[in-house]
Amino acid sequence: MSWTDIAALEDIPVRGARIVKTHAGCIAVFRTDGDEVFATSDRCPHKGGPLSEGIVHGKSVTCPLHNWVFSLETGEAQGADEGQIATYPTRVENGRVLMDLSEINKVAA
Repeated sequence: MSWTDIAALEDIPVRGARIVKTHAGCIAVFRTDGDEVFATSDRCPHKGGPLSEGIVHGKSVTCPLHNWVFSLETGEAQGADEGQIATYPTRVENGRVLMDLSEINKVAA
């Protein structure tokens, strides 16, 4: 894995997100109320809504445009909606958020 330090945990709001810009597009990095961190594609597959502006609840995010709900763990749409968003491995060490960029780097190759 290719772990990269992307931010301090405190830089990501609780039940909110921050954006990481990559050559493969924007990635939304979410923080739950339990201080778990997840990284996903920032675009909803339905209408391209910015998931980083969505509502984080539990381990899910609701798209701000049409209320589609996605699991932050698996990227799968929940409920009656169908679709999936890309997810990327993250971890927190010593108050820093690390993300595995190996899948993103494959896109550039």
